[in-house]
Amino acid sequence: MLSHRLRRWFLFLLVAFLAACSSLPQEVMRTPSQRIDDVAATALGAMAEASLGEQEEGAAGRSGLRLLPAGVQAFEARIALVQMAQRSVDAQYYHIADDASGRQFLRELRDAGARGVRVRLLVDDLYAGEEEALLAGLAAQPGVEVRLFNPLPARDGSVARRTLLSLREFSRINRRMHNKLLVADNAFAISGGRNIADAYFERSEPAHFIDLDVLTAGPAVARMSAVFDDYWNSEQAYPVQSLAAPDEQGEAARLAFDGRVQVAGIGAEPRAAERDELGQACVAAQLRSGKVELTLAPVRVVADPPGKAATGRREDGAVMRAKLELMQGASSEVFLASPYVVPGEDGLRALRAVAQRVRVSLVTNSLATTDEPLVHFGYARYRTALLDMGVALYELMPGQAQPPADAPRRASLGRLHAKLAVVDGRWLSIGSMNMDRRSAQLNTEMVLIVDSPVLAAQAASLMRGERLPQAYQLRAQGGSSELRSLQWVSQQGEGEVVLAREPALNWGRRLRLSVLAAMVDEELL
Repeated sequence: MLSHRLRRWFLFLLVAFLAACSSLPQEVMRTPSQRIDDVAATALGAMAEASLGEQEEGAAGRSGLRLLPAGVQAFEARIALVQMAQRSVDAQYYHIADDASGRQFLRELRDAGARGVRVRLLVDDLYAGEEEALLAGLAAQPGVEVRLFNPLPARDGSVARRTLLSLREFSRINRRMHNKLLVADNAFAISGGRNIADAYFERSEPAHFIDLDVLTAGPAVARMSAVFDDYWNSEQAYPVQSLAAPDEQGEAARLAFDGRVQVAGIGAEPRAAERDELGQACVAAQLRSGKVELTLAPVRVVADPPGKAATGRREDGAVMRAKLELMQGASSEVFLASPYVVPGEDGLRALRAVAQRVRVSLVTNSLATTDEPLVHFGYARYRTALLDMGVALYELMPGQAQPPADAPRRASLGRLHAKLAVVDGRWLSIGSMNMDRRSAQLNTEMVLIVDSPVLAAQAASLMRGERLPQAYQLRAQGGSSELRSLQWVSQQGEGEVVLAREPALNWGRRLRLSVLAAMVDEELL
């Protein structure tokens, strides 16, 4: 047994040594390109103008927005925008999965390029390793360019293997592009929390993410396009051809891509319901009708610069600073939703300063609903402190979210993935940033800050209302902070059910997570 273990360690060290020879290409050709502004004559450009309507005096400069709470509708909206685009499609995502949703999305990008649309796709490299051949095949299509952001030197294998073999550059590769953005003809944009994968669009079983996007038209779209251009033309964006193996490029790669995205079953999932959780008609149908119902509001687009992924500094980025500034300006209430909450001492101080003046509520995942149990264990260290400072803390219970009345019911585990803040019932912050130090200091993020009581109320109702599964409310019991214990309280009829132990946590799981948490620095969560 000892000999076997020694051999394994020897092989590990040998592989790590050989990996040290891996490096990124030095001479990389990046042809710069910019957004296409001349889109007024396009169908989407005309539709955006019609959807915005004639703005009242003094309201010039407002953008039109619509929340996209339903996963199926959010996916169909993306597909409709790509299909209707005539000049350009710019897409920027942290992760595009090699599943039905991912392949359908990539197929639509291919088809857009084939009809003369300029397509630019930027994907973070962390999860792109196993899809590199697929992405290189897309880049071999006419009219399509694909770039990978902040690539790992090791190109083959799983995320764990590639990370292990790239450890000598860990301080760099630990910083990821977490942005999510789609812009069609510089007229409409979709941004928010969703990546491109079945789990984000209610097309997976048994678990799916409860998320929230926003469809935008108007001046804010040009600002989001400018953000995309900054990332696309940055030194951190590598053309996929500069990284992919020779046998993953050219005509063979193009044909292989065509075969993979044409597999049976793509697009066979049930179509979107006629109305979403907010009673809104299907956005894809409205897009095809020529006019989309939008709420007009001033919008501020805030994005971290792409260089955040290259710097070694440990300081809050532009998105976190903007979110803290918004919360610090609250006069009555702050409502927060985030799937992952690891505030750190700096975050605790910021929340304490806000909670001393206004009501603060926070909803996140419970251990039973999270897809990142180790991150949840990191968050658990802060629960008592959050409660002691007066934060009303809620954790999502496992259970089925209530779909619209005309939608089919499917047994499913809903996992919170939406990232938003509602301040004073007026301001809405929605984007890609989680409430953790990784989002604040390491990853790049983008957020929209919207001045709209209508949209703020809609977002709050989605997170608090009957469309979500129920949530536990946490209480702290006992004397000193060291001896205080937690209770998980849920409503059952007119009464309360009180649990003195954390749901879904047994002694074996607690031991395993405790050991892992002791070995992993908090900034890695």
